[in-house]
Amino acid sequence: MEFYLTDKPRESVELTLNDGRIITGKRGGKLEDFTRVVQKPEDPLIVGAILDGHLRELTYPVGQDGQATLLTMEDSDGARIYRRSLVFLLEVAFRSCFPEGGLTIDHSVSSGGYYCQVSNLPFFGQVELDRINVAMQELVDQDVPFVRETVPLDEAIAYFKAAGEDDKVRLLKYRQRKDLVLYRAGDTRDYHHGYMVPSSGYLKWFDLFLLDDAFIIRFPRRHAPSEVLPMDNYPTLLKTFKEYGDWLTTLGIHSVGALNDAIQEGHIDEVILVSEALHEMQIAQIAGQIYDARDRVGVILIAGPSSSGKTTFSKRLGIQLLAKGITPFALEMDNFFIDRDKTPLNPDGHRDFESLRALDLVRLNRDLKALMDGQEVQLPRYDFITGLSVDGAKVQLKKGDVIILEGIHGLNPGLLTDIDAQTTFRIYVSCLTQLNLDRHNRISTTDTRMLRRILRDARDRGYTAADTIRRWESVRAGEKFHIFPYQENADVMFNSALAYELTTLKPLVEPLLRQVPFGTPEHIEAKRLLKFLEWFLPTGTDYVPDNSILREFIGGSILTNFELWTR
Repeated sequence: MEFYLTDKPRESVELTLNDGRIITGKRGGKLEDFTRVVQKPEDPLIVGAILDGHLRELTYPVGQDGQATLLTMEDSDGARIYRRSLVFLLEVAFRSCFPEGGLTIDHSVSSGGYYCQVSNLPFFGQVELDRINVAMQELVDQDVPFVRETVPLDEAIAYFKAAGEDDKVRLLKYRQRKDLVLYRAGDTRDYHHGYMVPSSGYLKWFDLFLLDDAFIIRFPRRHAPSEVLPMDNYPTLLKTFKEYGDWLTTLGIHSVGALNDAIQEGHIDEVILVSEALHEMQIAQIAGQIYDARDRVGVILIAGPSSSGKTTFSKRLGIQLLAKGITPFALEMDNFFIDRDKTPLNPDGHRDFESLRALDLVRLNRDLKALMDGQEVQLPRYDFITGLSVDGAKVQLKKGDVIILEGIHGLNPGLLTDIDAQTTFRIYVSCLTQLNLDRHNRISTTDTRMLRRILRDARDRGYTAADTIRRWESVRAGEKFHIFPYQENADVMFNSALAYELTTLKPLVEPLLRQVPFGTPEHIEAKRLLKFLEWFLPTGTDYVPDNSILREFIGGSILTNFELWTR
């Protein structure tokens, strides 16, 4: 091979894909032009890429050779790009139909969508929703560019002030950077926390569903990227979100800008104390419901996704029951694991400890029934080192005692097949964040839970943030299969979210996220979370009560070694 020196760079660049294929294109060409070479109609839509360790949107100019991982709607980052872009499309369509109206992206729904509220309109029904749907479809057909613009922060604040977007103005006054990325489609400009698709033509899959005087915008799930699946009914979850919204109204905090104002003005102690009081009030109300049904309830079932605060909630509920004269006994579901060598396998050949069949259901039902009948029971204890079920403590309950059984399968009807359903009280616990950055940029409940778990894993298990992020996809997959389908089976839901918590988590979790090595998939996620946390002013932990659910993750909980039943 001949070697030579040149002062003229070649006009083409090469992107090497994970499978070894190489795309050659014009230097400075948009990433979108490169991806079109490999995009097939039958394949999931490419919406972004990881280029040399950095997440890039498709409008990014490719200036040098690099290694590229293409992102579709099946990937977590790709799904976020699509959904974020769809919200912007909705916003553009809504403004064109109802320039005087207000649109708020409120919270997610488990079947794949966002609950949206409408304000400043005399009436909102199916006719109005159909207008928005038609406008969105027209924008998709027109393939309107989403133009990325970096503008001085002062200019952005002036724009949103003139548009009456007070929540955005409130948030942006605490921004540390001197500029802001806006996206423009026609005459509509807005910022969104993260990347977008290049144009509206990408957003072919969506649906709008009227719900009273609000609506749900629905989008594809990652496992079915080119279709909108049927929507599940979720009245209990919706009621819980509404209650939390009412709490935020009580606190006077619906956005991060308002929360930052409270910190800046020295009122964060009030926000913390009232938030915790609202938690205590709700736990006491749940204990009251159980007390009212004490003649029939023998088992309290508690379930919820990872890092929702189930352990602390269970102990605080137990304390409230004790205050009402009811003695609770905490029964650990994990102790009913079958021997490890009998544990069923998942499709990849590994032991599936999250399967319902990993539990000795026959013994669980038998022991529960005996305990409720006042018999002495030799309980099992699972030895996690040997993977064997061995004899545990002997227990005999008194009349009026209740059993608290916490675990991921708590709401699965297949768990207690031999126990009369009338003798159970079912509780779903989750961190259902409703505090948003602003009206159009929601805060993911999943992100809040992951930040909680990063802290707890680092303190209790010695895991790095990269370790936790790496395992998170598997955790989420288990939740979607074992927990979320049964959440509406709950008699009550408890929302463990705290309006102030991200301001407290921020200074504790940021150092852990910064340690995630560059060039790893986990680094991209860590970078995203760090950028998200930039919107929050930090607070300390001094005002966080020692029985707070948040203490389960940041440490210092008085309930760590508290035992509900000591007979």
